[in-house]
Amino acid sequence: VEAGVSPANPTASQPTGLPLQARNVIDDGDTIYMCTADDEGNMVSLIQSNYRGMGSGIVVPGLGFMFQDRGELFSMEPGHANVYAPGKRPFHTIIPGFVMKDGKPWEAFGVMGGGMQPQGHVQVLTNQIDFDLNLQEAGDASRWQHEGDNEPTGEKMEKGGYVEVESGIPYATVRELEKRGHDMRFDVGGYGGYQAIKVETHDGQRIYVGASESRKDGQAAGY
Repeated sequence: VEAGVSPANPTASQPTGLPLQARNVIDDGDTIYMCTADDEGNMVSLIQSNYRGMGSGIVVPGLGFMFQDRGELFSMEPGHANVYAPGKRPFHTIIPGFVMKDGKPWEAFGVMGGGMQPQGHVQVLTNQIDFDLNLQEAGDASRWQHEGDNEPTGEKMEKGGYVEVESGIPYATVRELEKRGHDMRFDVGGYGGYQAIKVETHDGQRIYVGASESRKDGQAAGY
């Protein structure tokens, strides 16, 4: 970097911009998920999420990533299950998934996306175990999610919330759920982002299978 910097020809400074517009950018946070595996059978399932903007602003020396700031989700209400207390973590949705089978690693996976994470985890595993879909199909299949829950930030659930479904869910299924009293809605976004690596054995040899769905950017790569 230093070799490409010329003190005699510095880059022009950028205008400061408008604070109100900048505030929206600073508040934005996002999540990444990744998993990896090696030839010795080691597998890693990792999720990193700053929550708001630049997270805590504390960078791990030499590694370049910031710690998140989900301490903001603590409640200050005495007696609340999520109340702030020494040595306690707030409720959050940083959930890297990992499945063991017969005492050995079987699958590293994750579905990032806030409250969609635990719901997405159940769905991709159900798709594989109960519906016999392969790793890629399990992530590409249409999803549902329950919304309108109680939130750590203070929002209260009203009338049981509602269920959003993605295109591809049979309309007959939606109608049947409505008959049972569920508030059903169609929505095109907000169903998370899925990545996974699964272990298979062929002729006594360990084989890894990778998957990355198309709802978000991602890639499955082997070498």
